[in-house]
Amino acid sequence: MNKLNIPPLPAVLGSILSVQVGAAVAKGLFPALGAGSTALVRIGLSAVILLLVHRPDIGSLSKKQWQAVIPYGFCLGAMNVIFYLAIERIPLGIAVTLEFIGPLLLAVVTSKRKIDFLWILLAAAGIMLIAPWNGDGIDLLGAAMATVAGMLWAGYIVLGRRSSVVLDGTLSVTIGMIFATVVALPVGIASGGLSHFSYAMIIPAIGLALLSSAIPFSLEIEALKQMPAKTFSILMSLEPVVAALCGVVFLKEYLTLAECAAIVLVVIASTGTMLTKEQLT
Repeated sequence: MNKLNIPPLPAVLGSILSVQVGAAVAKGLFPALGAGSTALVRIGLSAVILLLVHRPDIGSLSKKQWQAVIPYGFCLGAMNVIFYLAIERIPLGIAVTLEFIGPLLLAVVTSKRKIDFLWILLAAAGIMLIAPWNGDGIDLLGAAMATVAGMLWAGYIVLGRRSSVVLDGTLSVTIGMIFATVVALPVGIASGGLSHFSYAMIIPAIGLALLSSAIPFSLEIEALKQMPAKTFSILMSLEPVVAALCGVVFLKEYLTLAECAAIVLVVIASTGTMLTKEQLT
Protein backbone atom coordinates (compact mmCIF):
# COMPACT_ATOMS: atom_id res chain seq x y z
CA MET A 1 0.00 0.00 0.00
CA ASN A 2 1.31 3.47 -0.83
CA LYS A 3 2.19 5.84 1.96
CA LEU A 4 -0.67 8.15 2.84
CA ASN A 5 1.51 11.09 3.95
CA ILE A 6 -1.30 12.47 6.10
CA PRO A 7 -0.40 14.61 9.15
CA PRO A 8 -1.01 12.71 12.42
CA LEU A 9 -3.83 14.86 13.84
CA PRO A 10 -6.05 14.69 10.73
CA ALA A 11 -5.23 10.99 10.48
CA VAL A 12 -6.49 10.26 14.01
CA LEU A 13 -9.59 12.42 13.64
CA GLY A 14 -10.26 10.90 10.23
CA SER A 15 -9.99 7.41 11.70
CA ILE A 16 -12.46 8.23 14.50
CA LEU A 17 -14.91 9.80 12.05
CA SER A 18 -14.59 6.90 9.62
CA VAL A 19 -15.37 4.29 12.29
CA GLN A 20 -18.43 6.15 13.59
CA VAL A 21 -19.81 6.95 10.13
CA GLY A 22 -19.31 3.26 9.38
CA ALA A 23 -21.33 2.37 12.48
CA ALA A 24 -24.09 4.72 11.31
CA VAL A 25 -24.09 3.05 7.89
CA ALA A 26 -24.28 -0.34 9.59
CA LYS A 27 -27.26 0.72 11.66
CA GLY A 28 -28.96 1.82 8.45
CA LEU A 29 -28.74 -1.79 7.23
CA PHE A 30 -30.25 -3.23 10.42
CA PRO A 31 -33.92 -2.98 9.28
CA ALA A 32 -33.16 -5.22 6.29
CA LEU A 33 -30.41 -7.51 7.57
CA GLY A 34 -30.50 -7.33 11.34
CA ALA A 35 -27.48 -6.61 13.55
CA GLY A 36 -26.00 -10.12 13.41
CA SER A 37 -25.99 -10.42 9.62
CA THR A 38 -24.75 -6.83 9.22
CA ALA A 39 -21.84 -7.65 11.53
CA LEU A 40 -21.00 -10.69 9.42
CA VAL A 41 -21.15 -8.70 6.17
CA ARG A 42 -18.93 -5.96 7.63
CA ILE A 43 -16.34 -8.30 9.16
CA GLY A 44 -16.31 -10.73 6.24
CA LEU A 45 -15.88 -8.02 3.61
CA SER A 46 -13.23 -6.31 5.74
CA ALA A 47 -11.31 -9.60 5.88
CA VAL A 48 -11.51 -9.97 2.09
CA ILE A 49 -10.36 -6.38 1.49
CA LEU A 50 -7.44 -6.67 3.92
CA LEU A 51 -6.39 -10.00 2.41
CA LEU A 52 -6.44 -8.55 -1.11
CA VAL A 53 -4.49 -5.45 -0.07
CA HIS A 54 -1.83 -7.06 2.15
CA ARG A 55 -1.69 -10.61 0.69
CA PRO A 56 -0.13 -12.21 3.79
CA ASP A 57 2.00 -15.32 3.55
CA ILE A 58 -0.13 -17.33 5.97
CA GLY A 59 1.89 -20.49 5.50
CA SER A 60 4.99 -18.86 6.96
CA LEU A 61 3.48 -18.23 10.40
CA SER A 62 5.02 -20.07 13.34
CA LYS A 63 3.11 -21.88 16.09
CA LYS A 64 3.82 -19.00 18.46
CA GLN A 65 2.38 -16.50 15.99
CA TRP A 66 -0.77 -18.57 15.48
CA GLN A 67 -1.19 -18.84 19.25
CA ALA A 68 -1.10 -15.05 19.49
CA VAL A 69 -3.23 -14.07 16.50
CA ILE A 70 -6.09 -16.60 16.88
CA PRO A 71 -7.38 -15.40 20.29
CA TYR A 72 -6.85 -11.81 19.12
CA GLY A 73 -9.07 -12.47 16.10
CA PHE A 74 -11.74 -14.25 18.14
CA CYS A 75 -11.87 -11.34 20.58
CA LEU A 76 -12.04 -8.84 17.71
CA GLY A 77 -14.99 -10.71 16.19
CA ALA A 78 -16.90 -11.06 19.45
CA MET A 79 -16.36 -7.38 20.27
CA ASN A 80 -17.78 -6.23 16.93
CA VAL A 81 -20.75 -8.61 16.89
CA ILE A 82 -21.84 -7.72 20.43
CA PHE A 83 -21.38 -4.00 19.76
CA TYR A 84 -23.65 -4.24 16.70
CA LEU A 85 -26.25 -6.09 18.78
CA ALA A 86 -25.99 -3.24 21.31
CA ILE A 87 -26.49 -0.38 18.83
CA GLU A 88 -29.54 -2.18 17.47
CA ARG A 89 -31.14 -1.38 20.85
CA ILE A 90 -29.55 1.88 22.06
CA PRO A 91 -28.25 5.12 20.47
CA LEU A 92 -24.78 4.99 18.91
CA GLY A 93 -23.33 7.71 21.16
CA ILE A 94 -24.49 5.97 24.34
CA ALA A 95 -23.20 2.59 23.16
CA VAL A 96 -19.72 3.96 22.42
CA THR A 97 -19.70 5.77 25.78
CA LEU A 98 -20.49 2.54 27.65
CA GLU A 99 -18.02 0.60 25.49
CA PHE A 100 -15.28 3.04 26.49
CA ILE A 101 -15.53 1.84 30.09
CA GLY A 102 -13.54 -1.28 29.17
CA PRO A 103 -10.36 0.47 27.95
CA LEU A 104 -10.73 3.03 30.75
CA LEU A 105 -10.73 0.31 33.41
CA LEU A 106 -7.78 -1.38 31.71
CA ALA A 107 -5.80 1.87 31.79
CA VAL A 108 -6.61 2.39 35.47
CA VAL A 109 -5.72 -1.18 36.46
CA THR A 110 -2.37 -1.02 34.68
CA SER A 111 -1.61 2.42 36.11
CA LYS A 112 -2.47 1.96 39.82
CA ARG A 113 -2.13 5.69 40.55
CA LYS A 114 -4.29 7.22 43.27
CA ILE A 115 -5.62 9.95 41.00
CA ASP A 116 -7.13 7.26 38.77
CA PHE A 117 -9.86 6.76 41.39
CA LEU A 118 -11.09 10.23 40.41
CA TRP A 119 -11.45 9.17 36.78
CA ILE A 120 -13.31 6.02 37.81
CA LEU A 121 -15.72 8.12 39.90
CA LEU A 122 -16.34 10.45 36.95
CA ALA A 123 -17.00 7.51 34.64
CA ALA A 124 -19.30 5.93 37.23
CA ALA A 125 -21.21 9.20 37.52
CA GLY A 126 -21.64 9.19 33.77
CA ILE A 127 -23.02 5.65 33.81
CA MET A 128 -25.44 6.56 36.60
CA LEU A 129 -26.81 9.39 34.46
CA ILE A 130 -27.83 7.01 31.68
CA ALA A 131 -28.86 4.02 33.81
CA PRO A 132 -32.57 3.09 33.43
CA TRP A 133 -33.42 3.76 37.08
CA ASN A 134 -37.09 4.54 36.48
CA GLY A 135 -37.80 2.23 33.54
CA ASP A 136 -37.78 5.14 31.10
CA GLY A 137 -34.04 5.11 30.41
CA ILE A 138 -32.08 3.24 27.80
CA ASP A 139 -32.69 -0.42 26.96
CA LEU A 140 -31.08 -2.47 29.74
CA LEU A 141 -30.02 -5.38 27.51
CA GLY A 142 -28.52 -3.00 24.95
CA ALA A 143 -26.58 -1.19 27.68
CA ALA A 144 -25.33 -4.53 29.04
CA MET A 145 -24.19 -5.60 25.58
CA ALA A 146 -22.32 -2.33 25.05
CA THR A 147 -20.59 -2.82 28.41
CA VAL A 148 -19.62 -6.39 27.49
CA ALA A 149 -18.28 -5.08 24.17
CA GLY A 150 -16.16 -2.68 26.22
CA MET A 151 -14.73 -5.52 28.28
CA LEU A 152 -13.93 -7.33 25.03
CA TRP A 153 -12.31 -4.11 23.76
CA ALA A 154 -9.99 -4.20 26.78
CA GLY A 155 -9.20 -7.83 25.95
CA TYR A 156 -8.65 -6.87 22.33
CA ILE A 157 -6.07 -4.28 23.43
CA VAL A 158 -4.19 -6.79 25.59
CA LEU A 159 -4.29 -9.53 22.95
CA GLY A 160 -3.46 -7.05 20.20
CA ARG A 161 -0.32 -5.94 22.01
CA ARG A 162 0.66 -9.56 22.52
CA SER A 163 0.07 -10.35 18.86
CA SER A 164 1.99 -7.27 17.67
CA VAL A 165 5.09 -8.51 19.51
CA VAL A 166 5.36 -11.57 17.26
CA LEU A 167 3.61 -10.24 14.13
CA ASP A 168 3.67 -7.08 12.03
CA GLY A 169 0.69 -4.86 12.87
CA THR A 170 -1.00 -5.02 9.46
CA LEU A 171 -0.42 -8.77 9.24
CA SER A 172 -1.87 -9.28 12.71
CA VAL A 173 -5.03 -7.33 11.84
CA THR A 174 -5.43 -9.02 8.46
CA ILE A 175 -5.16 -12.57 9.80
CA GLY A 176 -7.07 -11.67 12.95
CA MET A 177 -9.97 -10.53 10.80
CA ILE A 178 -10.22 -14.03 9.32
CA PHE A 179 -10.85 -15.49 12.77
CA ALA A 180 -13.18 -12.60 13.58
CA THR A 181 -15.24 -13.73 10.60
CA VAL A 182 -15.36 -17.25 12.06
CA VAL A 183 -16.94 -15.80 15.21
CA ALA A 184 -19.43 -13.67 13.25
CA LEU A 185 -20.44 -16.46 10.86
CA PRO A 186 -22.81 -18.48 13.11
CA VAL A 187 -24.41 -15.32 14.50
CA GLY A 188 -24.93 -13.87 11.03
CA ILE A 189 -26.42 -17.09 9.67
CA ALA A 190 -28.63 -17.71 12.72
CA SER A 191 -30.13 -14.22 12.52
CA GLY A 192 -31.53 -15.04 9.08
CA GLY A 193 -30.86 -11.60 7.63
CA LEU A 194 -28.57 -12.75 4.83
CA SER A 195 -31.56 -14.00 2.85
CA HIS A 196 -32.65 -10.36 2.52
CA PHE A 197 -29.33 -9.18 1.10
CA SER A 198 -29.88 -7.57 -2.32
CA TYR A 199 -27.75 -6.10 -5.09
CA ALA A 200 -28.71 -2.62 -3.88
CA MET A 201 -26.87 -3.33 -0.62
CA ILE A 202 -23.54 -4.19 -2.23
CA ILE A 203 -22.24 -0.60 -2.38
CA PRO A 204 -23.31 0.26 1.21
CA ALA A 205 -21.80 -3.04 2.41
CA ILE A 206 -18.45 -2.31 0.73
CA GLY A 207 -18.57 1.23 2.09
CA LEU A 208 -19.25 -0.18 5.55
CA ALA A 209 -16.23 -2.48 5.34
CA LEU A 210 -13.98 0.34 4.11
CA LEU A 211 -15.19 2.88 6.66
CA SER A 212 -15.11 0.48 9.62
CA SER A 213 -11.84 -1.35 8.93
CA ALA A 214 -9.65 -0.65 5.92
CA ILE A 215 -9.64 3.18 6.12
CA PRO A 216 -9.35 3.63 9.93
CA PHE A 217 -6.69 0.92 10.27
CA SER A 218 -4.59 2.61 7.59
CA LEU A 219 -5.05 6.06 9.15
CA GLU A 220 -4.23 4.81 12.65
CA ILE A 221 -1.03 3.13 11.48
CA GLU A 222 0.00 6.36 9.73
CA ALA A 223 -0.75 8.42 12.86
CA LEU A 224 1.11 6.09 15.22
CA LYS A 225 4.22 6.41 13.07
CA GLN A 226 4.24 10.18 13.68
CA MET A 227 2.95 10.73 17.24
CA PRO A 228 3.45 9.21 20.72
CA ALA A 229 1.03 6.44 21.71
CA LYS A 230 -0.07 8.53 24.71
CA THR A 231 -1.13 11.44 22.49
CA PHE A 232 -2.90 9.03 20.18
CA SER A 233 -4.85 7.54 23.10
CA ILE A 234 -5.91 10.96 24.38
CA LEU A 235 -7.26 11.91 20.95
CA MET A 236 -9.13 8.61 20.76
CA SER A 237 -11.00 9.70 23.89
CA LEU A 238 -13.03 11.96 21.60
CA GLU A 239 -14.70 8.90 20.07
CA PRO A 240 -17.88 8.97 22.21
CA VAL A 241 -18.45 12.62 21.24
CA VAL A 242 -17.98 11.88 17.54
CA ALA A 243 -20.27 8.85 17.86
CA ALA A 244 -22.98 10.99 19.45
CA LEU A 245 -22.68 13.61 16.67
CA CYS A 246 -22.83 10.92 13.98
CA GLY A 247 -25.89 9.47 15.69
CA VAL A 248 -27.63 12.85 15.52
CA VAL A 249 -26.58 13.71 11.95
CA PHE A 250 -27.04 10.33 10.25
CA LEU A 251 -29.55 8.49 12.46
CA LYS A 252 -31.54 11.32 14.09
CA GLU A 253 -30.70 9.88 17.52
CA TYR A 254 -31.17 12.96 19.67
CA LEU A 255 -29.86 12.62 23.21
CA THR A 256 -31.18 14.02 26.47
CA LEU A 257 -29.22 16.51 28.53
CA ALA A 258 -28.35 13.76 31.03
CA GLU A 259 -27.07 11.51 28.25
CA CYS A 260 -24.91 14.33 26.86
CA ALA A 261 -23.53 14.96 30.36
CA ALA A 262 -22.74 11.23 30.69
CA ILE A 263 -20.73 11.31 27.46
CA VAL A 264 -18.79 14.38 28.63
CA LEU A 265 -17.97 12.74 31.98
CA VAL A 266 -16.66 9.58 30.34
CA VAL A 267 -14.57 11.60 27.85
CA ILE A 268 -13.07 13.63 30.73
CA ALA A 269 -12.35 10.41 32.66
CA SER A 270 -10.69 8.76 29.69
CA THR A 271 -8.64 11.84 28.82
CA GLY A 272 -7.63 12.32 32.45
CA THR A 273 -6.47 8.72 32.70
CA MET A 274 -4.21 9.12 29.69
CA LEU A 275 -2.87 12.54 30.79
CA THR A 276 -1.90 11.31 34.25
CA LYS A 277 -0.51 7.97 33.13
CA GLU A 278 3.28 7.97 33.13
CA GLN A 279 3.47 5.71 30.14
CA LEU A 280 1.36 3.34 28.11
CA THR A 281 2.19 -0.27 28.78
